[in-house]
Amino acid sequence: MEDTKHIKISEFNYPLPDERIAKFPLAERDRSKLLVYRHGEVSEDVFTSLPSYLEPGELMVFNNTKVIQARLHFRKETGALIEVFCLEPVCPNDYALNFQQTGRCSWLCLIGNLKKWKEGTLRRTIEVKGRPVVLSATRGACRGTSHWIDFAWEDYTVTFADVLEAAGELPIPPYLNRETQDSDKETYQTVYSKIKGSVAAPTAGLHFTDSVLAALDKREIDREELTLHVGAGTFKPVKSEEIEGHEMHTEYISVGRRTIEKLIAHEGKAIAVGTTSVRTLESLYYIGVLVSRNPAANQEELHVHQWMPYEEKHELSPVEALRHILDYLDRHGMEALHTSTQIIIAPGYEYKIVRKIVTNFHQPQSTLLLLVSAFVKGDWKKIYDFALRHDFRFLSYGDSSLLIP
Repeated sequence: MEDTKHIKISEFNYPLPDERIAKFPLAERDRSKLLVYRHGEVSEDVFTSLPSYLEPGELMVFNNTKVIQARLHFRKETGALIEVFCLEPVCPNDYALNFQQTGRCSWLCLIGNLKKWKEGTLRRTIEVKGRPVVLSATRGACRGTSHWIDFAWEDYTVTFADVLEAAGELPIPPYLNRETQDSDKETYQTVYSKIKGSVAAPTAGLHFTDSVLAALDKREIDREELTLHVGAGTFKPVKSEEIEGHEMHTEYISVGRRTIEKLIAHEGKAIAVGTTSVRTLESLYYIGVLVSRNPAANQEELHVHQWMPYEEKHELSPVEALRHILDYLDRHGMEALHTSTQIIIAPGYEYKIVRKIVTNFHQPQSTLLLLVSAFVKGDWKKIYDFALRHDFRFLSYGDSSLLIP
């Protein structure tokens, strides 16, 4: 573990000119370039060819989270514009329940222009279902870099989901350096997004279309879904010289019984679409370890903390770990596991479940680049040098890659 903790993030840098960052997606999602890394060799193709690189009978796992319109703007009587960015629900703390709340709810939020909002309640009138509704936001305690915000509105036929739909703005990544446009409401969601809760898209999935999914089915690739709600921490830069000083953000995951059963049927092996699916699938192994040690644990106690994978050698096989989770669901009469993960995947990490990854090209000196490097055994520079030389488009709206170590 010490070797991993002392990795210097400066060793994971590369030149990324602004013009290589894709500001908008291609008109046809699946016409993006596909970099294929297979056993150390790198080649170029188009995303529609993805199914041909996979073996019939493999299991591909997608993150079905849906990006919410998490940015709310209020204007003070002084004219100051305050942005309230909803990060995670706290009262109630279940995403689905919170979105169903009528009249009031509370979230942890980032505040833009905080110095202009010392105290008091912010209000704005919004139109929901053709009716005016007054939405208020009251600032509570500071929690690290975020604040507890109590939202209230007087119309009890209106849910918080309705409020966000009517007044919220989709939070596109900060590195795009542009305002959100109406087109982003469609292009910044995957075609299979279902479960509201993310403040950033699982962008590897943005390349998939119904025709590519149909081609996967024709190729007899098994498909399954899970949910990891992507937090704003995904954009949090590593500011410490060594990664030991970087605190990974917590993200909330939900995995259904059927997905666990499918993974067991596929001998605990999967193709992950995106780093969020990677983090969830790999976390499942350690959740299984935690259940094996404490079968009576509640779901909150099954949280995977940042350094757990590196602290000791774990003897369970992936299938054994998954069976422990399935037994846990059976004992509690549950159809899905709901917990959280803070896992950091960096060189020195041993992958347990993920065998192939579909992913975009990530920011220099980011934890996502560490994850890729761990997967390709340090060969990330060869991949990124090829992408830069061959005019690949980078980051959220950029091109894709298939990694087969």
